Amino acid sequence: MAALKILVIPGSLRAGSLNAKLAAAAVDELVRADVDVIRISLGDYPLPIYDGDLESGSGVPKHAVNLKRMIQAHHGVLIVTPEYNASLPPLVKNAIDWVSRVQDNHETRGQVFRERPFAIAAASGGKLGGARCLQALRLVLSACRATVIPNQLALSFANDAYDDMDRLQHPGDIDALQAMVRQLIDVAQQMK
Repeated sequence: MAALKILVIPGSLRAGSLNAKLAAAAVDELVRADVDVIRISLGDYPLPIYDGDLESGSGVPKHAVNLKRMIQAHHGVLIVTPEYNASLPPLVKNAIDWVSRVQDNHETRGQVFRERPFAIAAASGGKLGGARCLQALRLVLSACRATVIPNQLALSFANDAYDDMDRLQHPGDIDALQAMVRQLIDVAQQMK
């Protein structure tokens, strides 16, 4: 049986991002669980702001097609995103909007969201840990008819959550990350 493949997508391009650190910690957990994991950067898939007229005139951009196919090549996806003004950053929302428009032959539009589970996580320097963003992200993914696993991670006070090797250092945070990763793996194996 082929190894389980999980895609990790950080929703931040900023150097030193707390969310990129959390994505790296999740990758480490997935590797320890003997999962084939790939972490990508949305910076490698530059997309214009979604515009229906642009789509009608030029079609779906090739980077949206490539990102959709990258998602499709994995059994599960983890999105780790910062919170902007109590919601999703434009980078994440725009990527989802464009990917939802890609329709390859012999599939329905948005099928890539329905065929694999998604896990969601956020890190923030504040006490809510990006929880409002996760609520918005869960809503958007659910609108795409994705299976979003119940466990999520809202890492609060993330400025102090990592040690000097950028590993999570608080037992509660480590336990929450492990529980989310275990559930993603379990659901992905069931849907595989």
